[in-house]
Amino acid sequence: MTTPATTPATGSAPAAPGAATRLRNGELRRMVAEQLAHDPAAALTPGAIATKLGGKSSGAVGNALATLESRGEAEKVGTNPVTYRATDKTADAAKTATVTPRTTSPAPAPSAPATPPAPPALVTGPVRRPNGQMYHPRKLSGLSDVTALRRLREANVSALMYGPPGTGKTSVVEAAFDDLITIQGDSDTVTDDFVGSYTQTPDGRYEFAYGPLVTAMREGRALFIDDATLIPPTVLAVVYPAMDGRRQILIKTHKNEVVDAAPGFYVVAGHNPGVHGAVLTDALSSRFSAQIHVSTDYDLATQLKIEPKAVRVARNLAQRQEKGEIGWAPQLRELIAFNRIADVLGTTAAAGNLVGIAPEEDRAVVAEAVRNVFGANVAPLSLGPQF
Repeated sequence: MTTPATTPATGSAPAAPGAATRLRNGELRRMVAEQLAHDPAAALTPGAIATKLGGKSSGAVGNALATLESRGEAEKVGTNPVTYRATDKTADAAKTATVTPRTTSPAPAPSAPATPPAPPALVTGPVRRPNGQMYHPRKLSGLSDVTALRRLREANVSALMYGPPGTGKTSVVEAAFDDLITIQGDSDTVTDDFVGSYTQTPDGRYEFAYGPLVTAMREGRALFIDDATLIPPTVLAVVYPAMDGRRQILIKTHKNEVVDAAPGFYVVAGHNPGVHGAVLTDALSSRFSAQIHVSTDYDLATQLKIEPKAVRVARNLAQRQEKGEIGWAPQLRELIAFNRIADVLGTTAAAGNLVGIAPEEDRAVVAEAVRNVFGANVAPLSLGPQF
């Protein structure tokens, strides 16, 4: 679909193609970066950049700016109104589009058999996550989990990571895909959270701001739907056409716009089976051909120098959990928190906190296990008399 042609922007800034031209994937982001790089000291709103680009959608420009910011290629410097400024990486982002466009004409027949692309390189060492923390890969079918997920993406086999909270599902996904876009699911998630909605611009107009699903499809990026099974099935169904052979969605709220998935688009999801309200429907399960169980690696906890007594308690409780005696055991997340609390308040307080965070129905068993290892004076954290 095309929009009416508008008068090109004037001034000393780089000129943009007319709005009637359909841009290839990644081209709008390059154009936005070019506008920022033209005056590195200026703080520009999405609407101002959209005007300089000959009347592009400020919502689409806003999405491009958010992507540039996530890559360190732009800096948000204001919130009311939202403004962005160039960084030392912006000029490079303005040079070339980063995603190859999908062609509509048939590809010419090759004169010789095409050489298949090489599979992703084998990853065995630690991988840095977006938050700066290092992820230590684990084994999955003879490969590291990071390598396995990357190869599943190459084969377009969607993966569902399932297991208790705190076992590292998000960590491995973030380590595997450096172009990741994440949707945090819950019971209040609506379709607009995936595809986008109309938002009011500073000048009072309404523009359609595309959501993370559309951004991931157009830019050929990986989409992680965390806690997917907490999302109402009727809402989650908006993703299904993008995952199957259609590789396409229809945005009914925006003039029935059709969005096609660029090469590289991939969906991975997280599922916490023990969380109240998490339901893995047949429709959802059938979309994820690879379903991978994620549990806590207690050997890794030891390598991370977690207090050995805390690891011993966690192992014991995990064994009782597997037997069905209790429903909760400390996972890697809780063990990392144990060390942080111990550094601040001491080991006894950290041990008491393990008791305090246990679900009410399992607390007596957890308290017994903790006291057997740490001593009888362990109690949940609580305030005492006036200091």
